[in-house]
Amino acid sequence: MIAKLDDVIRLLEEIAPPHLAEEWDNVGLLVGDPSRDVGRVMTCLTVTPDTAAEAIQRRADLIVTHHPLPFRPLKRLTTETTVGRLLLELIAAGTAVYSAHTAFDSAAEGINARLAAGLKLNDVGPLITTAPATDAGQPAAPSLGTGRLGTLAEPITLDELAERLKTFLGVGKLRCVGPGDCSVRRVAIGCGAAGSLLDETVAANCQAMVLGEASFHTCLEAQARHMGLLLPGHYASERFALEWLAERLAEKLPGLDVWSSRRERDPIRWLD
Repeated sequence: MIAKLDDVIRLLEEIAPPHLAEEWDNVGLLVGDPSRDVGRVMTCLTVTPDTAAEAIQRRADLIVTHHPLPFRPLKRLTTETTVGRLLLELIAAGTAVYSAHTAFDSAAEGINARLAAGLKLNDVGPLITTAPATDAGQPAAPSLGTGRLGTLAEPITLDELAERLKTFLGVGKLRCVGPGDCSVRRVAIGCGAAGSLLDETVAANCQAMVLGEASFHTCLEAQARHMGLLLPGHYASERFALEWLAERLAEKLPGLDVWSSRRERDPIRWLD
């Protein structure tokens, strides 16, 4: 089956509405002609030399990447930078690039919502509601917004929550801030690098926060405020959702050849 790139974009925007993206982000079609045909689509967390080479070798017409490429405005496009070289290679191969990034983080079926489901949280809602308000002053879509928070059916320890997270993500290790035996009932979630949400997490009366990574000083601040942190790594906290996205695209656009990158790996090795 061949689809128009525009049709794939419409489906991606249904899954991750662009208005949910943070103001600083760069989402949408970043490279390509929306009127061209698409038959092969690859999802990945990040466009790297490995994932770009895989897409080109397997003749992907479109890369759906979580992290935007380019992310920041470019003054020149040359092979002298990694970003420039990758973009020039993809353009030469006729491979389009689309990113949903923070729109997918915050979507109803997005990364944070899927992490909340994986941890078996109840009464899940956004940590920060970003949907526009109605005339009555209430959010038009109260289930949408930045981050997620929810409640466990029964209190468990921080270490028990860590084991639940490791099982869901399929990882053997993670970093933790806070005593392992502290009781946790209310949990906040912010995939990737969401340390900036610590204030909102404290204000929401959570006992723990799950995020990909955090700075040393954010960890110190969390410790001072008696907030447990679980840090499985930026890659692990998001990559699983790109596999789900490939499955969803294949389901909604039957006949398209859709796969999640088989070469992508976490650039950080965890040593014993």
